[in-house]
Amino acid sequence: MIVLHARPSPGFREAVDAIFGPGVVTHVDEAAPLDDVAGEISALLHVLTPVTADFIASAPNLKLIQKLGVGVNTIALDAAREHDVAVCNMPGTNSQAVAEMALSLMIAVLRRTCFFDARTRAGEGWTADPSELDLVGEIKGRTVGLVGFGHSAQRLAPVLEALGARVVYTARSEKPVTYEHWPLDRLIAQSDIVSLHMPLTDDTRASIDPFAMKKGAVLVNCARGELIDEGRLGEALTSGHLRGAGLDVFAEEPLPRGNLLLGLPNVVLAPHIAWLTPETLVRSLTVAHENCRRLAAGEALLHRAV
Repeated sequence: MIVLHARPSPGFREAVDAIFGPGVVTHVDEAAPLDDVAGEISALLHVLTPVTADFIASAPNLKLIQKLGVGVNTIALDAAREHDVAVCNMPGTNSQAVAEMALSLMIAVLRRTCFFDARTRAGEGWTADPSELDLVGEIKGRTVGLVGFGHSAQRLAPVLEALGARVVYTARSEKPVTYEHWPLDRLIAQSDIVSLHMPLTDDTRASIDPFAMKKGAVLVNCARGELIDEGRLGEALTSGHLRGAGLDVFAEEPLPRGNLLLGLPNVVLAPHIAWLTPETLVRSLTVAHENCRRLAAGEALLHRAV
């Protein structure tokens, strides 16, 4: 049995049926446990709900955990390895969507889109204090630092350059590109906009200190919430140390009611949907279908992480 553990939209369901065939994939709401079907699952199409060691141990027929995306930090990798369960991801399938979302968050923060949208809907769009307009800005002329230079950052960089930004990046090694490679501490301290494009690992967890960033800078995160100390981020935003932030990911998801970030006018928020477009889903499901075919045929799997 192939199980999609998600809350798919009608279009998502149609794409699954079109690519896998009607009835081939069982849909289980991401909020529901997989206990009732654990014994029957051979391949799990995983989105965000954590795949725990206990679940892996309870699924004797499980042979493949296929991440619909890139990050595998929500999967108990050691348990998968112990039980001989393959774990695969799909680098590159969501890069276009993530790059576009990062750009949209940068612009929304700089132009204060949400602030002025709310005032306009309330009939107050033309009554804001003129000083509010001193807080908007453009990408042109700013230094944009990309933390990580994988597929999404590589798509984003030339767009930013075309808009007039100076693009710099940090990565484990220099790439054959014209953009400057800076060490992380310099990039964080000197960039006007910092955009995160790196995986969550023990080394990268809480590695971005908002107070180490340039005063008046903007932080954009479409990677993983735990890369930043969220408490210090809230302090940096409320104190005015940071101009603003565009956030698609959080340390705890869904973002709890009462979280400080929800009430800040200089923050633009989204519910971890940077990757989620119909185009991404078709690309992702095509890779997942091919890996399920390869699993059945005993062939080498694509993008195997475990």
